Amino acid sequence: MRPFEPEIDAIAAANDFSGVVRIDRDGEVEVAKAYGLAHRGHEIPNTVDTQFAIASGVKGLTAVAVASLIEDGSLELSTTARSVLGRDLPLIGDDVTLEHLLSHRSGIGDYLDEDADHEITDYVMPVPVHELATTEQYLLVLDGHETKFSPGEQFSYCNGGYVVLALIAERASGVPFHDLVSQRVCEPAGMDDSGFLRSDELPGRAALGYLTSDAASRTNVLHLPVRGNGDGGIYSTAADVSSFWSSLFAGQLVSAHLVADLVRPRSDVPRMSSRYGLGFWLHETSDVVVLEGYDAGVSFRSMHDPGRGITRTVISNTSEGAWPIARFFAELQT
Repeated sequence: MRPFEPEIDAIAAANDFSGVVRIDRDGEVEVAKAYGLAHRGHEIPNTVDTQFAIASGVKGLTAVAVASLIEDGSLELSTTARSVLGRDLPLIGDDVTLEHLLSHRSGIGDYLDEDADHEITDYVMPVPVHELATTEQYLLVLDGHETKFSPGEQFSYCNGGYVVLALIAERASGVPFHDLVSQRVCEPAGMDDSGFLRSDELPGRAALGYLTSDAASRTNVLHLPVRGNGDGGIYSTAADVSSFWSSLFAGQLVSAHLVADLVRPRSDVPRMSSRYGLGFWLHETSDVVVLEGYDAGVSFRSMHDPGRGITRTVISNTSEGAWPIARFFAELQT
């Protein structure tokens, strides 16, 4: 039995875990195991190749897509949102830059404010979910939110800021955002099983997201946009996540200089025992880089240690499923 496999199995059994766990070390797969069901109604099991939604894990991919446009000269970190948005979203201040948006230091109001007091399984979307399929359709929900603080003043996690980034990237490149991520991130990273799938037409290898880990079978299809965007919603596999990390730090997506800038700390976030760069969570004391996603029917964390060549990923198709194993992985990192 491979290292940590007995502990992972025990945690999975104790928590009715549904999802996939993978550990890579120096390019070799140490552990890759699937648990639970991708579709409860038809009793279809998860496999190591199942496609899962990774929620806010996509923010790292959004940041890399934006960085690729910076690298080719289409944008700069100092580019203001206003210079691309024109008259759209007038409540976003003229001094808000891409760097502010990427670092969650923009101060703009959020269409999906995580400081609000709601449960992860609440129905929080402000419009019917089928109305959010393209980036431009998000203009309606992004508008009308007052500024919370001046740009650069503090850290405040902002989902809306990453949809604004998607809108800016789309307009600057002339390429629809979903295609841009595919062309600039997924294809060069060899992430062949990753993409922005519609929740109402999922292919056979995609897992449905369930609100709880118990026997109840209510899915998240009415909780999330029908097609994700810059702030969350791409579907991926544990293998593709590993490919993303290795490609990113090999300089295959953007230059090593830009990668270093993406993972340079911009904020300390004590309540998360973390720091934050541009699109990436950072361990509070080490060089470990983290992508994390949490939503109705989705939980995901992937920790990559570029110095030691170790990636530990857990993806679940339930709201809380990933966290017990993710906590075990975090303890291994200390």
